[in-house]
Amino acid sequence: MASSKRQTTMAKLTRERKVQEKRELKREKKLAAAEAKAAAAAGELPESEEEIEVLPNEQGPDRPERSL
Repeated sequence: MASSKRQTTMAKLTRERKVQEKRELKREKKLAAAEAKAAAAAGELPESEEEIEVLPNEQGPDRPERSL
């Protein structure tokens, strides 16, 4: 006798979709970082400010250091 197959739950499908989306975002972020590094090595500057991403907890050239 063959055992019956269980149907995948919506929770599992949602979880797997979120993992895939997270992996895609990570892949895109790594690619952008590699391109920025290659451009910096070639001495090129980004064309617009949109290409420069500064996370809120990072210190940029125009962001003073915060003290808590």
